[in-house]
Amino acid sequence: MNGQTPMGLAAAAAAAVRPCRRRLLSSASAAAASKTAARTATPLFPRLPHPHHPPYGRRLPFLVSAASQSQASQTGPDTHVLVPVPSDPRAAVSGNLPFFDRVLFPDSFPLETPPVKEEDAAAAQTDEAVAPAAPLRQETETEREAWRLLRRAVVSYCGEPVGTVAAEDPECTETLNYDQVFIRDFVPSALAFLMRGETEIVRNFLLHTLQLQSWEKTVDCYSPGQGLMPASFKIRTLPLDENNEGFEEVLDPDFGEAAIGRVAPVDSGLWWIILLRAYSKITGDSALLERVDVQTGIQLILSLCLADGFDMFPTLLVTDGSCMIDRRMGIHGHPLEIQALFYSALRCSREMLVVNDGSKNLIRAINNRLSALSFHIREYYWVDMKKINEIYRYKTEEYSHDATNKFNIYPEQIPSWLVDWIPEKGGYLIGNLQPAHMDFRFFSLGNLWAIASSLTTPKQAEGILSLIEEKWDDLIANMPLKICYPAMEDDEWRIITGSDPKNTPWSYHNGGSWPTLLWQFILACIKMGRPELARRAITVAEERLSDDKWPEYYDTRSGRFIGKQSRSYQTWTIAGFLTSKMLLENPELASILTCDEDLELLEGCACCLSKKRTRCSRRAAKSHAA
Repeated sequence: MNGQTPMGLAAAAAAAVRPCRRRLLSSASAAAASKTAARTATPLFPRLPHPHHPPYGRRLPFLVSAASQSQASQTGPDTHVLVPVPSDPRAAVSGNLPFFDRVLFPDSFPLETPPVKEEDAAAAQTDEAVAPAAPLRQETETEREAWRLLRRAVVSYCGEPVGTVAAEDPECTETLNYDQVFIRDFVPSALAFLMRGETEIVRNFLLHTLQLQSWEKTVDCYSPGQGLMPASFKIRTLPLDENNEGFEEVLDPDFGEAAIGRVAPVDSGLWWIILLRAYSKITGDSALLERVDVQTGIQLILSLCLADGFDMFPTLLVTDGSCMIDRRMGIHGHPLEIQALFYSALRCSREMLVVNDGSKNLIRAINNRLSALSFHIREYYWVDMKKINEIYRYKTEEYSHDATNKFNIYPEQIPSWLVDWIPEKGGYLIGNLQPAHMDFRFFSLGNLWAIASSLTTPKQAEGILSLIEEKWDDLIANMPLKICYPAMEDDEWRIITGSDPKNTPWSYHNGGSWPTLLWQFILACIKMGRPELARRAITVAEERLSDDKWPEYYDTRSGRFIGKQSRSYQTWTIAGFLTSKMLLENPELASILTCDEDLELLEGCACCLSKKRTRCSRRAAKSHAA
């Protein structure tokens, strides 16, 4: 990768990757073909050997630090380096087995245990006398059902698991695109498998979707741009010849060509990077991170997101329908959801990129964008009672660099519902900010992921959870969690959505309740030390999800009704529930997804947060650099 261009890296990686075709032959030639295949079959990806396990049980390297990875690389591939068990009291489990193994694989250990010294045995007896060990929690019937359904949704390609379909509803005959594997939808499924120690499906998913990434520049307006990740893919079986004597399995990606409105998915690549980091942290698979094709994939995604354009802001400019809200909902421009995922992907990429001559400029661009983006979101997207009062007294048509109202926001844009809704304590990040426009709706995914990635300040993160607690009946009520609040109604709904029959008020993306958002709420609560809110939300969801057949979303202002077009047995509803339960039971696992506050980011920006609100401009940046 020394000094090579992204296209050169892509060519090298493409040459190293062979397409996987599984031939399904007729019965007459199956026996002969099987012998030939055994001699000539070439695996799609080089398999990573299983780590050497100590004789007393199965070992999975959990949250491997950079130091331990470096130690492993120095000692050689045949040397086993044990990763120390976290010292957090919550992770303490009595016995000789590591905490992570005991929780995830309670039935997979032999009875044999390593020899214990006499003094250690005496100390252990003393500790057990003081604090007896608590028995491992048994899975509930709802959890067991969820695992059965999640495994039923797994799809295989060339004999290996590669993902889960969006929904597996046996009562529904119209599949539409719910039989495809979506990158966005698979994330909670991947997390559930990772935290259970089943990492193979996640590794296969990451590498197969990477193979589908667009690596070629194009001028065709109907083709994906270089670096774009598909929204989904489907496994198709195609005949090898006209006689239909043999067939092959192929992955058929969708870059938005078949989506509603034909919108390319901006968030797919961002989710892919976030999941790659979670996989590497929980498995310690540094060999996968260092692969040429993986490093190239990260760089191509970032190059696409960091490309220069006409936009003046550090936020990522996108069209309507390019994220989880994939229909017309008035979120074009700089929606919060994309900015939070963008920030998180930048933070994750900075950890995973191999530093060399070819990546130095990209890492420098990442640091510059992180500094500007964190300042921009924290300063201009945040609203609370104090900020609303300030906007209410804004002067307009200000042309100077020292203008207070930098985006020419008109005070009349403050909606009447917000005046009575905003609490005295707490606040949130608005849904969108553009010249002369502020979208004051509360979008759950963007706010929760801003907390997890430390895009917000710690005080702002606490304020968001305080607002959710204060407005529990509006945002959670009978089912977590409102995708946005409030819903658009009457003329606003007709104009902005185009009278979308699926996005009617308090339904689907227009104020509907989505159970899959539960795991991200749990993640934010764990990061901010609010487990009581997390348990309260899980209790609400667990009472209904199984009886309601795990629906995709709920309707009405309080989330009482199953969505009118909701699919049953929605996979990311099932996986989100399982991930939530596992995160709450093992809160230290949240660190595979969260990022800590990085104080150096704001120091690198010429417009650090301050009470004086120093102007952010090119002139200020140059003077600061000088």
